[in-house]
Amino acid sequence: MADLVHGRLVESGRTVAVAESLTGGLISAFLTTSPGTNVTFRGGLVVYATDLKCTAAGVRPEDLERHGPVHPLIAEQLASGARERLSADYGVGVTGVAGPGAQGGRPVGEVLVAVGSAAGTSVRRHEFDGDRDAVRIAAAAAALGDLVDVLDSAAVETHRDRSRGSD
Repeated sequence: MADLVHGRLVESGRTVAVAESLTGGLISAFLTTSPGTNVTFRGGLVVYATDLKCTAAGVRPEDLERHGPVHPLIAEQLASGARERLSADYGVGVTGVAGPGAQGGRPVGEVLVAVGSAAGTSVRRHEFDGDRDAVRIAAAAAALGDLVDVLDSAAVETHRDRSRGSD
């Protein structure tokens, strides 16, 4: 999947950055497995500690206080923060509960993935079964899949815009 992301980014001439919570750097590790990713991957913020979501990734403290760390708005702000602070075209933000126990009323295996660009941000909720490691790996894979979906949608829009321009 990381090769697919890298290929899509190369094709479009775009870059990506991530802000990861429960995945603890796995997404960044996956995104750097392909040769040549230095042209597509800007970097990653591992914001495992709740306070770092604010100080490093730009999550608004009042939103974190009101909603807790596992909320669609927080995932969205993580994606925006990664994109803006690391000067990337796309930002991915991931938060959730890896376990072993629930957190703030959120069940183990709940993961929120946000993918954002200048055109907007989408957030998807995922649910995974398994132990802590299985949830973390599944969350990283889901983030890559969600990013591919957004990149593919952007490519379709670009193609449509080019087709309209040739009328």
